[in-house]
Amino acid sequence: MRFREIARTRRGLAALAVTGLAAGAALTTAAVTEPPAAAAPLDRYYHQQLDWNSCDIPELDGMGGQCADITVPLNYAEPQGRTTTVAISRIPATDPARRRGVVLSNPGGPGGAGLDYFVETSKALTPEVRARYDLIGMDPRGVGRSDAVNCHWPTGFGLQFAGVDAKGFAESVATQSDLAARCAAAEGDRLPHMTTRNTARDMDVIRTVLGESRINYVGTSYGTYLGAVYMQMFPDRSDRMVLDGSVDPDRYGVVGMVQDMGAPNEAALDAWAAWTAERDGEYHLGATAAAVRDLVQRLIARAATQPIRIGDFDVDAHSLPLVLYIAFDSPQNYGRAAQQVRELADAADGQRVEPDENLAGSLAVILRAQPRDMSPSMAVLCGDVGAPRDPAWYWRNLEASRATQPVFGALANNITPCAFWAPPAESPTAIANAAPTLIVQATGDTRTSYGGALAMHRALTGSRMVTLQDVGIHSILGRYPNACVYDAVNTYLADGVLPASDLTCRDE
Repeated sequence: MRFREIARTRRGLAALAVTGLAAGAALTTAAVTEPPAAAAPLDRYYHQQLDWNSCDIPELDGMGGQCADITVPLNYAEPQGRTTTVAISRIPATDPARRRGVVLSNPGGPGGAGLDYFVETSKALTPEVRARYDLIGMDPRGVGRSDAVNCHWPTGFGLQFAGVDAKGFAESVATQSDLAARCAAAEGDRLPHMTTRNTARDMDVIRTVLGESRINYVGTSYGTYLGAVYMQMFPDRSDRMVLDGSVDPDRYGVVGMVQDMGAPNEAALDAWAAWTAERDGEYHLGATAAAVRDLVQRLIARAATQPIRIGDFDVDAHSLPLVLYIAFDSPQNYGRAAQQVRELADAADGQRVEPDENLAGSLAVILRAQPRDMSPSMAVLCGDVGAPRDPAWYWRNLEASRATQPVFGALANNITPCAFWAPPAESPTAIANAAPTLIVQATGDTRTSYGGALAMHRALTGSRMVTLQDVGIHSILGRYPNACVYDAVNTYLADGVLPASDLTCRDE
């Protein structure tokens, strides 16, 4: 599996895409518009000159893309103090004479590197849109080439399944506490500044440096929340905004957002089990959906008792379900998931199995240290919104979830590093405005639930929503071609015209 595929999986955790904090983590909100910055404090940032160079990303360079670094304050409350770097990319408008402005972007996560976001997403855009806009990618602060947070974690993932019993949950508590401690030791003085509100401020510096009075925007997954925060903080500087796979703004944070992933992933497991049962002659996992699901649950239970040795990996009940979680961000991955479960089942039965390339890639990220792990994602999530600190709170929710979510409840309700994090430096941003916005959403999205998109639609009273019915894809643009969805997006970006009313599109 290529690393950018795993990175997209992490974006989906926002894919992690987290809040409306229940029971004890009081959520105080700030519906405050960012005041116009006095010229003097940020003047040196607004007037910097960019040095555009090759991005050293072949696909992006091949599209005429160039990259540059922008300097921003580490702490906007102390703009004369320490600085940090934000890396951006630019694919120029194809018709400079008709150029209208820029489209900024974010691929999700949080923690997703986005310099190459438009390599795939631009495939959803018409020549008319490409002619009129510079497409701007960005590695947000603390991510990728932007002075990345690095907590030196022993694994690539920041979340895990709780296992099947109290012993497994206790192991999770110890693991997540250790991950938080590693971040505090490695990045403690920077962590309070790795937040969505500061990334929105960075976006406004980018807007100014690029010479634009307003920005257009396409954001995926967590990027929908970032776009909504920017609109809330900088309403007069926001133009045509597209949100693809929307977070519930009232439940943003590592608790609510992850809880909301439980039900759609459990539904995806049922859909996948039915798909796999129809192909029992190929995968031999069961001739009925119930039999396939039962095999998966028995495999998890076996891994809790004795980790499954496959290749040079030991797969336990904390990690095995993550293989399915990674696959379930798209129905296009169902065959891959079935093959991987077949390999794990054979290994559990004592066969000597070498995992295929995709499974080996997933397990490497789940189980081993990576040059880029999920610590930037947790830095933002935990820095934005606090989480309950009592492990017993998570255990009660986890146990209550097992009846309806026997597999994914152990992820959706498990404790996270945020339970051991320092409190956020700022209150979360309450989203409530009438800015014109286009929201596109698949009903079966396993990362950002359909209910979350409806909540974003309600919060953005000037928005229109385009629903892709009965498809379990997380983020549509550039990933799941659909003429109905794409037409609405391109019409809005090209002409500024939103659908007259909310629109439902069918799978093609």
